Amino acid sequence: MRAPRPPNRPPRCLATAAVDLRRALERAERRRALGGFALALPLVAFLFVFFLLPIVGMLAKSVDNHELASVMPKSAELLRTWRGVGPPPEEIVAVFARELKEAYLRREVAVVAQRLNREQAGWRNLILGTARRLPDTAEGGWLATLVRLDPAWGEPAIWAGLRRAAQPWTDIFLLAAVDLARDERDAIRPVPPEQAIYLDILARTFWISALVTLLCLVLGYPLAYLLASLPERWANPLLIVVLLPFWTSLLVRIAAWIVLLQREGVINDFLVRIGVLEEPVALVFNRTGVLVAMTHVLLPFMVLPLYSVMRGIPLSLTRAALSLGATPWVAFRRVYLPLSMPGVAAGSLLVFILALGYYITPALVGGAADQMISYFVAFFTLHTANWGMAAALASLLLVVTLLLYWLYARLVGIERLRLG
Repeated sequence: MRAPRPPNRPPRCLATAAVDLRRALERAERRRALGGFALALPLVAFLFVFFLLPIVGMLAKSVDNHELASVMPKSAELLRTWRGVGPPPEEIVAVFARELKEAYLRREVAVVAQRLNREQAGWRNLILGTARRLPDTAEGGWLATLVRLDPAWGEPAIWAGLRRAAQPWTDIFLLAAVDLARDERDAIRPVPPEQAIYLDILARTFWISALVTLLCLVLGYPLAYLLASLPERWANPLLIVVLLPFWTSLLVRIAAWIVLLQREGVINDFLVRIGVLEEPVALVFNRTGVLVAMTHVLLPFMVLPLYSVMRGIPLSLTRAALSLGATPWVAFRRVYLPLSMPGVAAGSLLVFILALGYYITPALVGGAADQMISYFVAFFTLHTANWGMAAALASLLLVVTLLLYWLYARLVGIERLRLG
């Protein structure tokens, strides 16, 4: 006789149907996830090719050191194994002299000369002059022959520089970006004061960016508050006015500021007419022109995040504070300002990061003492072809910016960067 089915156990067909339904749901979830990944794949590929790869290439270029090894491979291999101080052994000098002469005949010695000149100014002429006058045979040894051609070959510094140039990677550019260098014993030391410029340039870059951010916040906060408080029929036209600079070329805007701020310009003439100034003053090709032009260009990037946050703040909260006895200033400081801080944080961070990389505006309306670090990156890239130094300065700016962003997020709170 067949045993009765337990009363709480579901029929077998229902259990099988439940398992099949669960598997079908899992397959549907996987298909949806794969579909979403397929839709996002072009964007991921675009970011990888045009964003991540250039950054990785820039970081690699700042430590690349292939010049000597590509032109004089045997000398580079021997110099890498040599760890002495002063002139190397005669067999290493002999290989170096032979390959130096061969590189000169192949017209490739300029690559080595340029690389050595980054270690010490003047070594380029030393390499080129020695390669041009180097004999086919040595008299009294190759080291003595080199010293007769130029006494600098008897100094430890040139051989220490060659040993560093023979390594596959170098920190010469990264150290130079923070005003440091290595001596003949490979010890890190500060460069002479007359050569220490890059830390001052970096400090100037952050100082100008901070001032521009502060000016944009002072000007943009009241404007965003006005836009958020007005009815939409008035706020929308005013918002279009704020966005008008986006419709004008950056060069046109900068040229307009040059015309307005020059000594014979409209602003100087107006200030003299109303008695504020006795005579025209220099408002362009200095720090004043840089701050004015950059603030004008970056002001919309401060207003838009502030406006998007302020539009979501109910005005009834401020009215409630006033009805409870708070003064307008107290209601603003205790109620409205804390609620608008996400917009302040997002706008300030956006403007500051954009200002760090500005090049055209300081180059056109600033003086020699107002150029930011992006100017020197462009200078080393376009004028001297020193891509290692350009990449080192760009890498330094990237690292410092990421560090400041991390500190900003830790102190202010990353949740304040969310716009709503």
